[in-house]
This record gives sequence, structure tokens and C-alpha cells, in this order.
Amino acid sequence: METIKRKERRLLMNKAMAILNNPFKNKGTAFTMEEREQLGLVGALPPRVKTIEEQAAETYALFETKSSNIEKRHFLMEVFNTNRTLFFYLMGQHITEFMPIVYDPVIAESIEDYNERYQKPQDAVYLSVKHPERIGESLANVSGDRDIRLIVVTDAQGILGIGDWGVDGVDIAVGKLMVYTAAAGINPAQVLPVSIDAGTDNQKLLDDPNYLGERHHRISGPEYFDFIDRFVAEIEKHYPKSLLHFEDFGRGTAARILDKYQDKILTFNDDIQGTGIIALAGVLGAMNISKEKLVDQTFLTFGAGTAGMGIAKMLYDELIRQGLTPEDAKKHFYLVDKQGLLFDDTVGLTDKQKPFTRQRSEFANADELTNLLAVVKAVHPTVMIGTSTQPGTFDEAVVKEMAAHTKRPVIFPLSNPTKLAEAKADDLLKWTDGRALVATGIPVDDITYQGVTYQIGQANNALIYPGVGFGALAVQARKLNDNMLAAAAHVLSGLVDPDQPGAAVLPPVSKLAEFSQRVAQKVAQSAIDQGLSDMSDAKQAVAAAKWEAKY
Repeated sequence: METIKRKERRLLMNKAMAILNNPFKNKGTAFTMEEREQLGLVGALPPRVKTIEEQAAETYALFETKSSNIEKRHFLMEVFNTNRTLFFYLMGQHITEFMPIVYDPVIAESIEDYNERYQKPQDAVYLSVKHPERIGESLANVSGDRDIRLIVVTDAQGILGIGDWGVDGVDIAVGKLMVYTAAAGINPAQVLPVSIDAGTDNQKLLDDPNYLGERHHRISGPEYFDFIDRFVAEIEKHYPKSLLHFEDFGRGTAARILDKYQDKILTFNDDIQGTGIIALAGVLGAMNISKEKLVDQTFLTFGAGTAGMGIAKMLYDELIRQGLTPEDAKKHFYLVDKQGLLFDDTVGLTDKQKPFTRQRSEFANADELTNLLAVVKAVHPTVMIGTSTQPGTFDEAVVKEMAAHTKRPVIFPLSNPTKLAEAKADDLLKWTDGRALVATGIPVDDITYQGVTYQIGQANNALIYPGVGFGALAVQARKLNDNMLAAAAHVLSGLVDPDQPGAAVLPPVSKLAEFSQRVAQKVAQSAIDQGLSDMSDAKQAVAAAKWEAKY
């Protein structure tokens, strides 16, 4: 029989190994001697005790030895899966360098290689639309007794730039949550990435013997939406104080889900609302520089999918807040998609596109408006925003035609990754003699043109959604509405110096943590002012909720 002392040692050893294998509790070599004795870690670690600063320096030195960005990402994921505190301490020190590695654009390459380079599941929940009865059990199995406050869920049907990637798209949810913590300070032990596997219409995945998801075409219709309803109900049951963030759902599902739940629970769709906020913030920043009025602009959205329509809706709402009637505000918008300019009789319009279409009677040459250049010649936009994933479509002819009719053309080629961008920032400056006010969906180094150094704002949703979500959670807002989102956009647009030559329309990623707190405070205050929170001090609530990466 096992002696009592041996049993005690075995239980203590099991406890020690559980701690070392728990990324939320593991400190590696930073456990003090007292902690090692208390937790049964004596002999389980090398004798030297290191500080988090020493661990970070050594880890970063190893990071620098990796030869490619994807290798760097996989290395950082190993750190993330081992020691969350060290990972976020390190990311806080190198946020500008790490952001494109752990999130966009390198995350696209990670998703495309997911089956071949599968790593530890990163505490993600994998759900199948075929098994709705397993939702509650699956959530409980992964989250355990953690106090979950933030869920990012994706079905990966519409990952910007790369499309439908089925279960492999779970990395999107993981990456989003990394940014939430690094930027705003949400406790990493209180977040949960979720993958909804509804199948995939990506034939490459269906034919891949290594594919890890359900091997069938996407489930749609009542079966799909019934699953979503049950999923939301289970989230509310298990995590009643949480924010539910929907990410990269398809055209036919994203808006429908948001419309159903945004007034019922605390929820957010980054592709619709986040993209809209960052675009609005960038345009407002451009207006600060050009000294022009938003109500005097003509908007052309190239790419009228989920992201493009989210942008149009956010700009439209802001025009109304600035005094225009809905009828007058609509006159400022032109949507261009694969069919060309969208008219009210265009076949296959979505519900989100219909309010922004034009009538053919407005144009003598309506039948000729089937390409971007023809539309630009016809409508003379002052603001042109691309979410098309059609590389190079903001070409020299299009840009010069636009610039011929406006003093400071506002041009945002937002598609990413880099290979799908509508234009390069340096070309836009060259083709407009430095007059263009540019934001891109990818990071761009400063550009010197005719003696002026231009800073290019990155219209990355990561600049906005962490502060928005954190602010709503900090005051336990009952919902996240358009007024709270607009407050966030105005904060962001006011953080750059409009009188500096070559100034960016958006603040730099290097200050992400700083302005995320300001965004969070404004969002929290908006919730309080609207009676959507029972708290009274937004600043105090945000400060109290913030987590810091330290032992």
C-alpha cells in the first residue's frame, strides 16, 4: 500500500506540474524559492530565480533569431501557451513590432498553414453546428472555473483578404483577444476564443487530408441560425457578465446576427462596427488636417460587403449627428462592387446595401458605370475607401481623376494583407503631388516625398476595438450602441496634430495602450450618460478593471 507521505508527495507533485502547465499561473524560472517550497516546485526548476525583465530580455533575443515572420509568430505562440504574463509583458515592450506578427497581416499566413503547423489549442473552444447539444459542455470543459468576461467567436466564413477558412480561422479569435489584452489590459484569464465549425466551402480545405475541421460544405439556413441562437443562450447562461464579440462571419450572416442581438445583449461585430469606427475616425482625422467639413464630402465605398457597408453606415450616422436629414445624408454615398455602381435595381443587393443605392435616372450614362474609373469620373468623390481585396484597383488613372476635383483627396486602401491592397501609400502621394490624406489597412513606414515626411495612419481595427470593448465591460454596460461607438471614433481622431506637415490621420500603433485607455473611458462615460450602466465614475471603473503584466 502507498504510504501517506508518498501519497502526499504525489499529490503535491501533481499540483506542481499542473501549475507549470497552466499558462495563467506559470512563472517559469521567476518562481521564488519560497514559492517553490510552498507549491512543491523544489527540484522542478533550475536553481536560479530570474526576474520578469530578465526572462523578457532572453525571450526577445531568441525571437530575433527567427528568420521569417511566420517563424517569429510560432515562437511567440509557444511563449503565449506557456506563460501568459511573460508574453504580454514582452508584447507591451515591443507592441509596434509584435502587432503585425501576432495579428494582421502575418495571422493570415498562420491560418493558411494551420493544419500543417497545429499547436496547442490555446484554450479555444471548438463547436460544431452538427452538435448543438454539446455547446454548454464544451464551454464548461475549456473555461473551467475562470470568470470569463470576453468571448471572441468566429465561423471564419469571411476572413478579410483570404475568405473562408473553416475551423482553421480560430487563430483570428485568438489573435483578437491577444490585442484586447495588450492594448486595453483585459485580464487574459477572463477571455475565451471560440470556433464555430459550420463546415467550409473552401474546396482546398475539403480536399486536404490534414484538414482538422468538419469535412462538408457550409451549413446555412434555419439549422445554422438555430445553432447561433442556442450558442448565444449558452453564453448568457455561463458568462452573464461577458461581452460577445463576433468576428469574420460571412455577408449573409454577420449583419443578421448583429441586428438580432445588439439591443438584447452586450455584443459587438468588429467587421461591421469596428471597421466603421476606424474609418470614421480616419476621415474625421483627415477633416482636422484639411480644415474641411464632413457634411461637404462625397463618399465612394469600393467593396460593398460586410466591412464596406459597416463603414458607409457609420459615416451616414455621423452626417445625421452633424445635422443632415436622412434623405440628404444618403445623397453623399456611392457604392461600387463587382457589378460597378450599385443601383436600386441591381440584382442580388443585400439588405445593408439597399439604403445606399442610387437611381439610374441620376446619370445619363448609367449603363456605362460598371468600373471604378467610370464611377469616379461621374461622381467626383472626395473620400474613397477600399475594402474590395482587389489589388491595385486604385490605380494612377483613378487617383489622378479623383485628385483633379478635390484639393485634399482622402484615400483609404484598407484591404489586407499587403498583396490585396487597392494601392500603395507612396504611389498615392506621388500621383496627387503629396495632397492625398492616406490611411492603409497594413503598417507602412514613413514616406519622404518632396522634402516632407508623411506618416501613414494604419486604419487597423486594433486601434479601436480593444478600448471599445474594455470600456463597455468596465462599467458592465447593458449594450453597446452607436453613440458609444461614435464617442470612440471622435477620441481617436483627436489624438493627432493636424498642423504638423505630413501628419497621419490616425495615431500610431506605438501609442496603442495609451489611447485605448482614453477610448475606454469615453465609451464607459457614454454608457453611464445614457443610463446603460449602473456605475457613476467611468475613469475609476476603467482603472480598476485594468490588468497589468507583472508577477
